[in-house]
Amino acid sequence: MQATQLLFDHHRCHGFAMSTRDADDRREYYRIEDTIALEFQPLKQGETADGSSSGGASELFDLLSELHLMDFESQHLLRHIHERDRTLASYLKVINKRIDLLGQALARSLLRDIGPARQVTLSEGGLGFTSGQPIEPGTRLAIRMVLMPQALGLLLSALVIHNQPREDGQFDIGTEFDALTDAQRQLLARHILQKQAQQRRQARERSSPSS
Repeated sequence: MQATQLLFDHHRCHGFAMSTRDADDRREYYRIEDTIALEFQPLKQGETADGSSSGGASELFDLLSELHLMDFESQHLLRHIHERDRTLASYLKVINKRIDLLGQALARSLLRDIGPARQVTLSEGGLGFTSGQPIEPGTRLAIRMVLMPQALGLLLSALVIHNQPREDGQFDIGTEFDALTDAQRQLLARHILQKQAQQRRQARERSSPSS
């Protein structure tokens, strides 16, 4: 099966759904099969993903997520600085690289707490994954995920759309992301495009005749 497919089912497709609003707008999302570190927990009534930290690793993860968002949102400023002062822009890029390295070190530490990476289905619209326990549709989740290989940490809110039992006793959980910021959506889109390019490159390498 091709790893990347276009979602034409506007309500549910292999583990996640598009929102009704997006369906009305005829938005279409590409989905990929991916391997990521994932942690999730139900949100209480009125609770937000940002307010779901229980201390320790969760707080460190939230800081990592904020670090990536700040870095992404500042890129246009760096481009403007480069147009006016290339020396200053070069210095800021070095500082940025040092912060990236610190973020990667933090992410590696957090991966030990979150647990081993797992297979998921990912798009800009939602996330599909397997769970050992059922999760009722309508449940809101705080999702912490680390996208590889750049160790990009994202803290997102998602709504459970469906809960499908499997023959092996696990459950296929389908979610759609709730209230993504523009920066979060663009980070997801960039990751998905990079994975698509990687998968296509690997497919070409497998299909090319050996020299």
